Amino acid sequence: MAITLHDVARLAGVSIKTVSNVINDYPHIRPATRTKVEAAIDELGYQPNLSARSLRSGRSGVISLLIPDLRNAYFAELADAVMRAARAKGLSVIIEQMPGGKKEELEILRGPRMQLVDGILYSVLALGEEDAHHLDGTMPMVLLGDRIFNGPKDHVTMQNIEGSRAATDHLLSLGRRRITALGAHPGEVVGSAGLRLDGYRQALAEHGVEYDPSLVIPVISWHRQDGAEAMRAFLAEGVAFDGLVGFNDSMALGAMRVMQEAGLQIPGDVAVIGFDDIDETRYSIPSLSTIDPSKDQIAETAVALLLERIENPDSDAPARDLATEFRVVQRESSAD
Repeated sequence: MAITLHDVARLAGVSIKTVSNVINDYPHIRPATRTKVEAAIDELGYQPNLSARSLRSGRSGVISLLIPDLRNAYFAELADAVMRAARAKGLSVIIEQMPGGKKEELEILRGPRMQLVDGILYSVLALGEEDAHHLDGTMPMVLLGDRIFNGPKDHVTMQNIEGSRAATDHLLSLGRRRITALGAHPGEVVGSAGLRLDGYRQALAEHGVEYDPSLVIPVISWHRQDGAEAMRAFLAEGVAFDGLVGFNDSMALGAMRVMQEAGLQIPGDVAVIGFDDIDETRYSIPSLSTIDPSKDQIAETAVALLLERIENPDSDAPARDLATEFRVVQRESSAD
């Protein structure tokens, strides 16, 4: 038999209205009363009726996270961070993987499942600033990633240029001068690949090292297999190099495997650093140096901004662009 509000009220010795106020986090409840009600809820194992609560409040307590690719370890770990940050705010998360392409990224916003949530965390890959007007008037939303800056929605990202510059600077400080950049998207300016290539070039210029296009390795997708295949093709060209900046950790890990199979010593022959600080970097052989972009901070900031917009739907506060802090994590792959 299901536990009801009446059962909780009877055990706590309070009214049904008081139990309801505690469940809905009404602020003006005496601490002692709140403690009694929460103890009764725990003892009875009471589960609130979320559908009824949604009808009363007009809110579901659910947000959506739209991400491009759960096979990419960064997005999987970001999703975990978002779920933890949302849970701390009393929210649940629906994760939706987008199939890719501008048309699909716009269509998903008009899908029926979007009517089930209070707001959206949206990591776009295909949309650009020229598409920002499509986001006007939509439900509360926070953009993630590097495609739309100064748009109509709050935006949380990482310091791509600065992080890539720091990664390249780290290898240059070790005396490496023939440093490959793995993961470029030819012609891209806005987006992670374009921004990280910019940071790579800035670091070279600051150290007086001439930019050599033959050291830039294009990769369409950013998975381990793609990094491995790109490195295998690069080695076949016979270009001399002594360092590698991977634009993400997965590609760097795939490239390291191929280099080791080819007899190269890491870091002796080639010092390597990635980007994203995914969990696997701690356990690879050698462990992978990387840029930690603060995934937890990205998640916590994005969830907080989204909840603020949900709770203040009529606010005319301007959209904000925020970037989290990063740090260089040196491990075995770039040991001195």
